[in-house]
Amino acid sequence: MERRQNHHQQPQNPRRNPSSSSSSSQSSNHRSRYRPPNRAGGDARPHSREDPYLDSGDAAAGGRPRSLARPMRAHASEAAAGSSIGVRERQEQHRRDQDREDDRDCRELASVVGTCPHMCPVGEMAQRERLRNLAVFERLHGNPAKTSPELAVKKFCRTISTRDVQLSDIRPFSVLGSTLDYLMSLMNSTPEPFETVHDFIFDRTRSIRQDLSMQNIVDKRVIHMYEKMVNFHVTSHHKLRLRSSGPDSFNISSLHHLNMEQLAKVLTSLYNLYDLNRDHSSTHKNEPEYRSLYVLLCLNSESLPEGERLSLWFRRVPTPVIKSKEMSFARRILRYFRTGNYSRFFSTIAAEASYLQYCALEPYIDKVRALAVLCINNGGYKLHPYPIAHLSNLLMMEESEVESFCNACGLETSLDEQGNKVLPTKQPAFEHPKAGYGKYGFSGLENICRGREAEENV
Repeated sequence: MERRQNHHQQPQNPRRNPSSSSSSSQSSNHRSRYRPPNRAGGDARPHSREDPYLDSGDAAAGGRPRSLARPMRAHASEAAAGSSIGVRERQEQHRRDQDREDDRDCRELASVVGTCPHMCPVGEMAQRERLRNLAVFERLHGNPAKTSPELAVKKFCRTISTRDVQLSDIRPFSVLGSTLDYLMSLMNSTPEPFETVHDFIFDRTRSIRQDLSMQNIVDKRVIHMYEKMVNFHVTSHHKLRLRSSGPDSFNISSLHHLNMEQLAKVLTSLYNLYDLNRDHSSTHKNEPEYRSLYVLLCLNSESLPEGERLSLWFRRVPTPVIKSKEMSFARRILRYFRTGNYSRFFSTIAAEASYLQYCALEPYIDKVRALAVLCINNGGYKLHPYPIAHLSNLLMMEESEVESFCNACGLETSLDEQGNKVLPTKQPAFEHPKAGYGKYGFSGLENICRGREAEENV
């Protein structure tokens, strides 16, 4: 009887339990800290520290990127300790302060227009002259402590926001356009090694993206600039691979990895700009070719770097782009690669690929060649060796390179009764080269380059 009475006299706790309070706090905090997508020139997607395509160059327009995880965990622990009125008041005050800060960031972002008339701000030029921090392309008459406005280009700064920089340090769109043209002119007009050229342009184009992002320039004018930057990274993808052997192979391999990382970011930003500036169901002039690059760069993977499967990615591509000849080429190449149809793979590349598409495909060509040699070796008749001349036409290689390629795969070549080089089949020693493939040519590349020159002259 006494127990029952004590049971009825237990006071009811009007407050919610800690778990519900924590959940509510997380939910309200998530809603309060939601920030609209920051469509800045560096990227037109919401800025997040966990976004694999964004660096500080692309995220600068939003000020200091904030992570939602840390404040949400802090509020959850406070709610679990006790949902007192003081805690709730602090949360509400924090939310109001955050909203005001976000509004101020948006107003600052919309009002930023750079006034720097040169490729590099005067203050940065003076500082870098004093520190002798000038690239070889920026030195006046080779002097490492002297430069000029016609040579110096603003460096990329990893940690920067609109509050930390003066308008005189930001270049307007017209200056950014001329700066990019100057950088692209260095690709083939300097005697310096390509690794040096690439390292310089790599850093300075990131700075251009950063200035575009800080000024929130996302209109059609920017699309052509991003296409030029994609051209640089795709061409570097090809040229760095040709230099990936030798004493500096480790450094070049690192450059190649960083180049691919930035290529993915620039492509993602370019696709977002296409979507932002689309009129109804129309497509931009070069959109089909640049969309196809994403497919060609991901032949050997079931999913894109974002983690999205190619089948789902295709669904978001506009129908006119899917039906274009450039995307049709990319889809056929993808099918031939996945099914092992090496004959169609090589012939289609030689007949239809643009120069940019070839540069994206080049790392896969030797892999498909190895597959072709493996199939011929395993499927041929032992008494009927395969002629090297036929294999040369099939693999789009010179005969001397075919012999070297077969040897790298552990296979021996010989001469038949007429003195012609042949590949004896059914050899058990086939293996993929552990040190990687050599730098073999592609006999259809000349036609591809001629097609590129014709397009540039139009």
